[in-house]
This record gives sequence, structure tokens and C-alpha cells, in this order.
Amino acid sequence: MSILTRWLLIPPVNARLIGRYRDYRRHGASAFSATLGCFWMILAWIFIPLEHPRWQRIRAEHKNLYPHINASRPRPLDPVRYLIQTCWLLIGASRKETPKPRRRAFSGLQNIRGRYHQWMNELPERVSHKTQHLDEKKELGHLSAGARRLILGIIVTFSLILALICVTQPFNPLAQFIFLMLLWGVALIVRRMPGRFSALMLIVLSLTVSCRYIWWRYTSTLNWDDPVSLVCGLILLFAETYAWIVLVLGYFQVVWPLNRQPVPLPKDMSLWPSVDIFVPTYNEDLNVVKNTIYASLGIDWPKDKLNIWILDDGGREEFRQFAQNVGVKYIARTTHEHAKAGNINNALKYAKGEFVSIFDCDHVPTRSFLQMTMGWFLKEKQLAMMQTPHHFFSPDPFERNLGRFRKTPNEGTLFYGLVQDGNDMWDATFFCGSCAVIRRKPLDEIGGIAVETVTEDAHTSLRLHRRGYTSAYMRIPQAAGLATESLSAHIGQRIRWARGMVQIFRLDNPLTGKGLKFAQRLCYVNAMFHFLSGIPRLIFLTAPLAFPAASCLHHLCASVDDRPIRAAAYDPCQPDQLQDPGQISPLFLE
Repeated sequence: MSILTRWLLIPPVNARLIGRYRDYRRHGASAFSATLGCFWMILAWIFIPLEHPRWQRIRAEHKNLYPHINASRPRPLDPVRYLIQTCWLLIGASRKETPKPRRRAFSGLQNIRGRYHQWMNELPERVSHKTQHLDEKKELGHLSAGARRLILGIIVTFSLILALICVTQPFNPLAQFIFLMLLWGVALIVRRMPGRFSALMLIVLSLTVSCRYIWWRYTSTLNWDDPVSLVCGLILLFAETYAWIVLVLGYFQVVWPLNRQPVPLPKDMSLWPSVDIFVPTYNEDLNVVKNTIYASLGIDWPKDKLNIWILDDGGREEFRQFAQNVGVKYIARTTHEHAKAGNINNALKYAKGEFVSIFDCDHVPTRSFLQMTMGWFLKEKQLAMMQTPHHFFSPDPFERNLGRFRKTPNEGTLFYGLVQDGNDMWDATFFCGSCAVIRRKPLDEIGGIAVETVTEDAHTSLRLHRRGYTSAYMRIPQAAGLATESLSAHIGQRIRWARGMVQIFRLDNPLTGKGLKFAQRLCYVNAMFHFLSGIPRLIFLTAPLAFPAASCLHHLCASVDDRPIRAAAYDPCQPDQLQDPGQISPLFLE
């Protein structure tokens, strides 16, 4: 580079350019990036008057105007970044500084908008205040139970008829546009309303639109005259129907989250039950298990009613020594059948507590875990299982790679923050394998932890529900653990969950058999359908390919000239004569 610039540039400019190149390299830029940066700098000095005071002010404010571009360490795509950021500064940033006349013109509109938001925030309290006397007077209390059921039936029937009309009524394009605008307007109006009414209304609007779409797909889009189009259309319609069923079942699950709160324990500690804490481990490092054991030892519970067990399926001597040193019990199996489920079932033979609490070896419980969860067991004798959220203090592979840890909610937040809370409303809380408490008597009745599937936790809760026992979920995190560290482990975990749910669906189908309520069946089925949603997703991803493929096939068939075939069928020539080119029938030459 120095030889080339020495021939092209005068010595002062060349010296300055060489100095700039060395400065780029000293700050970590590659040779290519440094050379390219010097080249762009030469072009800038040729075509832009950088010595002008305005440009000097821009250069002085470089860090504020272009914070994502390091002027001391250029990169090959910096010109593109400068161009995009400059366009945003000229167009987007200037819009933030609204001129005063325009701001005054819209000040009245902003005041109306602010009053509307305030009115919407106060609306639930006003409605509850005005309707409070209805509960006190019990307007329908003088009616018999049959009359109340009749009134409810009339309301439900009228609502279903209205919904059927909204779904099946055909609209022309203008009417359809007006209908969608009305729904959109209602959604914008109610979305800021606090409380559950806004969520319920948005669910109703979503179901209205999706049901109209499914009705239209079934009644107006299938081409029964073309077999290829019909097959492709039915496959796509199957995927859309599957997604629609999952949507409806998902709304059913989360329509009314229970948000269960703790129940206080009796002041007399002699009434508190005994609890065994199981910490199963296989090949995890001892330093990981130590944190869980130390936290379990610090749980606020009478020490004579708390037993902590290390269930070591690896049979490691250092774990035995650690358990002996800290004063916890240690169990190691000679055989290792059924993995974690078999490890827990083996420990149940030795533990004698009234309740069992299970923690994965990397889940660290809080000291209030038992005091927050055990009150419900003393209040409800049929309660068999209490589940708490799985909270992770480390990012999963997606959060780590994308830099979104603690910034964007992950799938665990959706499941433990909303789905499980909604399942609790229908008495269908899933046991998730950790951070839970189970009553020993129901667990012994079903033969311990289920071992027939790889998702033994969900299968165990299904068996408890079939026995008529109830479950509970408390959304307050009471333990924190480590998320999967690698992408392969993350994917493998999801594959295991999907395989286990399919096994449950095949071996112990929640749609059949006794013991489950209708709502419980729907919640379990939706959980299994969720893990099979990859099938319709593949159809959605490959569906666009069906259109060009079918079009190519159609044009290929239409372009085939079948006249030689017809000529061979009707030509009176003998087969041996057809083999002679000189005796080919003139029909072939038509």
C-alpha cells in the first residue's frame, strides 16, 4: 500500500494516510479493513468538503450520531451503516422534533387521547361500584336452580346463534372490510382496559376471525374438479385446521388464570407434616449439587420433620462423603433402570415422610419454599401435587446467542406464567419433574413415579388426576436453576418432551379412559398437540412450493403432443413395418 500511495499522493498526504492506516491496525482492524477504511477516507476528502465548519461539527458529534460505528476500527460494511444511519437521522429522527405549530394543532387530540386512556383505566372500578348492589340484593336469588339454569341456557343459546351468524354469514368485499374494521376498532378500544375483560374480548374477536376463515376455507376454497389441486388443498387445510384447534384449546386453557395465593400454615408447628426432599443426580458435577443441598438445608421447616436425600445414580464416592459431611442421606442404586423415575421410586422405599419434594440437582430452592406451598395441602385433603415455576438464572442458547436474556420473555415464561396458571383453573396442573411437592399416599396408590414414558412427570400427574386427586399451581418462583448450556442439549430436551407426550398419547390417551373431567382432557390433549405442531409447520413452509410444482406439472401435461401415440393406435401398418423409417405412416408426420 505504501508503494502505491507514494506514487499517487504528495508526501504530506501520504504520511498522513500511512499514519491513519497504522492507527487502524493498532486498534485491531484487519489489513483489509484498514486498507478499505483509508480508501473510503480518500474518497470522502475528494467528494465532500470535510473542512467546512458544518462537517467539522458532524465529525465532532460522531459518537452521538453514529454510536454503532467505531471510527478507530473500520469494518468493510461501514459505508452501508453510515448510509442507513444518515437516512434515519434525516427522516426518522427529525420526526421526533415536531414543529411547534403542528404540536399545537394536535394538542387537543392528545388531550382527548389521554382522557380516553384515563377513562378506560377507571372503567372497571366504576362498573364494579355501580353493580355492587346487585350482588348484595341477589337479584336472581329468589329463583329456583332450574329457573337460573334456564336463563343461563337461553343466554348461551342466543350467544351461540349470534356467533354462528357472525361466522357463516357471507360478505362481499366491502362488507368484509367494514366488518374487519369494526373488529379492529373494538380491539383498539378494549386493549387498554385493565382487568380480564380486555383479554376475554380479544379472545372473542380472535375466535370470530379465525372461525370465519376456517369456515371459508372449508366451504369456498377446495377445487373438487382437479385431483392435484384437491390433494394439495386438503393437506394445507389439514395443517390450518390443526393450528386452529391448538389455538382454540390454548384459549380454553388460559381464558381465566387462577393466580393462586399461599395459604398460611397453622401456628402450632406440631401440626406441620414431615417432608422428604429428593435431589436426584446422575453425572452432574458435585459443585452443582452442593448449591441445591446447602439451600435445602436452609429451608424454614422443623429439622425433625425434614429429611434431605441425595439420589446418586452415578454411585460416586465423593458424593457419599459430601452427604456424610453435611448431614444428609445418601442413596445409590446398583441398577439404573428407568433413569430418573426409577431413581426416585427406589428412594421411596426408604423415605417415610408424609410428603415428597423433588428438585433437580441444579435447582436451588428458597428458604420459604415449604412454607409457601404446604398450606394448601393442609387445607385440601384431596390435593395430591403442588407445582411451582421453573425459574432460570442463566440464559438458554437462544437468549445467549441473540443477547435477549432478561429482555424478551422466553417460552418458559409463557408456560409457567400463563399456561400452568390457566391449567390450575381446570384442575389440570402438570407435574414438571422439579420444584414440586407430592403427597405420599396418592403417589403410592399409583405405584410411584410413572416409568412407561420418558416424560414421567406429566404421566404421573395424569395418573393422579385419573384417581380423582386434585393439583395446584403457584406462580410465585420458589427455586432457580440452570438452563440448558448448548443448543444440542436444548434441542435434545425438546425432542425428549415431544417423544414422551406422544408416548402418553399412545399408551394412556387422555381422551379415553375413566377419571378425568372434560376440561382436564382438553388441557392434556392441547399439551400433546403442541409438541406435534412441527408437522403443520412443515406443511406451511413447503406449501408455497406446491403452487409452482402443480403449475409446472399442469403445463407439462398440456404441452405433451399425443398425436404420435394416437397414430400408433390407429395405423394399420404392422409392427415390423413401423421399425423401418421408410415405411412410417404419414400420420406420424402430420
